[in-house]
Amino acid sequence: MSKDLKTASVLAFERKLDPSDALFFSGDWASRGESASWQPVKIREKSVRGTISNRLKTKDQDPAKLDAAIENPNLQTVDVAALPLDADTLKVLFTLRVLGGTGEPSACNDADYRKKLLATVGDYVQRHGFGELARRYAANLANGRFLWRNRIGAEQVEVQVAHLKDGKPATQWTFQAHAHSLRELSAPAGEAADLAALAALIESGLAGTSHVLLQITAFVRIGAGQEVFPSQELILDRGRGDKSKTLYAVGEGDKAVAAIHSQKIGNALRTIDTWYPNEDGEPLGPIAVEPYGSVTSQGKAYRQPKAKADFYTLLDGWVLKDKAPELEQQHFVMATLIRGGVFGATE
Repeated sequence: MSKDLKTASVLAFERKLDPSDALFFSGDWASRGESASWQPVKIREKSVRGTISNRLKTKDQDPAKLDAAIENPNLQTVDVAALPLDADTLKVLFTLRVLGGTGEPSACNDADYRKKLLATVGDYVQRHGFGELARRYAANLANGRFLWRNRIGAEQVEVQVAHLKDGKPATQWTFQAHAHSLRELSAPAGEAADLAALAALIESGLAGTSHVLLQITAFVRIGAGQEVFPSQELILDRGRGDKSKTLYAVGEGDKAVAAIHSQKIGNALRTIDTWYPNEDGEPLGPIAVEPYGSVTSQGKAYRQPKAKADFYTLLDGWVLKDKAPELEQQHFVMATLIRGGVFGATE
């Protein structure tokens, strides 16, 4: 290999797990097999009168000032989504495409680098395949991680995964999500065979040997009239009088349906990284596959460049210096390529 080989300045990869938005519907747990009885979950506005409850600065802790502040109500308008009083179950529906061509850049301005990258990825696939990654992606479908807050406190969660061919289910698996571990990404004995079959299908899609389009339907029994949690919109340009919370919906007017962003679904599916350095020693469980192991809810990056655990250090060492990282870190690099992104080197 030439010593002059450098990372391409233009280097981009398309994601290979491509989910749709997840739509919300309401109905009865006993009617899971009757698609016609499920109605879209609507988003409505609610005006609330809150009280002052934030932590006060030292200068504002005077009793007179606090009493004066409490006299001014915290008025706000928010979006809310909830099940109707005659429905006890939330139905969440989305599709997932599994694409081949992992490691093949969609844009690369260096032919030599592209050739070496494809050879490196090809060697990994020949030696190990996508079995380990596919098993973890399948586990996050079976355990219902993509439901996020809607999963918490639910009495029952059933996930149905169908392999679509010609628009119809060719094969279908049913999982009881609460029986699956979110931390270990493992399956109970009774559903291990179904999870293995789903993982094998996802592996074939990543390898490009078959066309894989999955339809995922989750039923969450949370109770009649209970609030449900679509994605919250990020409003960058707020005008006066805007709502303080805006929820995401697909469609307009009467046809609008509460939903979760496809990006949030994708984040849940790629929460498979258990190979990151953990100096604290506490079992934190898997985190989403990100180049620097970023966990925004904790304000922390677990894969620091100083520790040589980040994606760029691992990829450059593997491709440019022929120093293959440990197998677990190879899995991480491949999972990041499946995630996709723009990874070109800057001058």
